Amino acid sequence: MVGTVHRHTGAEDVEEGVGLTALLVAAARAIEAHRHDSLARDIYAEHFVRAASACEGWPVRMQQVSDGDANPLWGRFARYFGLRTRVLDDFLLRSTQAGARQVVLLGAGLDTRAFRLDWPAGCAVFEIDREGVLAFKHKVLDGLSATPTASARVPVPIDLRDDWVGALTDAGFDPAVPSVWLAEGLLFYLTNAAETYLIDTVDRLSTGGSALAFEVKLDKDLLEYRDSTLYTSTKHQIGIDLLNLFAREPRPDSAGHLSGKGWSTSVHTPFDFTRRHGRGPMPEQNDALAGNRWVFANKPRR
Repeated sequence: MVGTVHRHTGAEDVEEGVGLTALLVAAARAIEAHRHDSLARDIYAEHFVRAASACEGWPVRMQQVSDGDANPLWGRFARYFGLRTRVLDDFLLRSTQAGARQVVLLGAGLDTRAFRLDWPAGCAVFEIDREGVLAFKHKVLDGLSATPTASARVPVPIDLRDDWVGALTDAGFDPAVPSVWLAEGLLFYLTNAAETYLIDTVDRLSTGGSALAFEVKLDKDLLEYRDSTLYTSTKHQIGIDLLNLFAREPRPDSAGHLSGKGWSTSVHTPFDFTRRHGRGPMPEQNDALAGNRWVFANKPRR
């Protein structure tokens, strides 16, 4: 079964604040899935958008956008999320094919990778997020009779500000087994101290052969790009003010921190993968994506 009995539908947890950004990403994934040159096909994404009243009128395919790819939000920004989805899909599958048997999605949101990727046999996917977010996801997926493609899918309903480590281990996570961790679109919203704690915790819970991917923003001043079309269109078209949600303090060097702990790390701009795949955003003037970096780390086997 996808879900169990829940106290509420969780719609209130995904229709405000940071939770609403999960619906933004779902809409972007839906648009990407319907493109003829799609990089990632999430067939469930549009159903999340349609199930939330806060998304009324949001497009789920490009034909519903009057100015098409010229629209900064549903064109360039949505293509960014489509590219990010594909790149992280590839990383997770490579890591599991190399031997990781536990996948941990930190702040899983409306991620459906447990249902749509071709996982090797024996893979368990743990999804950590607030109870309400997971309840909303379960309600939609149960309505579609969705079946996980992973050998085990384990929801872990807890806020990352609480004892998520205890909840994760109680759910069956084994630190002695190689794991691949994903923090997609998460660290932007954490304080400097919270990001450092999360990275240290992942290191502590990871045996040799484990891997981690995460996304960061390296901008010295996020407000430098406050007038970018990406931020202004997101605010004006769907009412999400990303700059009010992001943590504004200087970010820690998490990639360097992991390197100091013996991990091998690589840091890329999204544009590196646009060039690789031939699709996605390219740099532009006053670009809110200029500071975005995708970090991939591997912990060597002893």
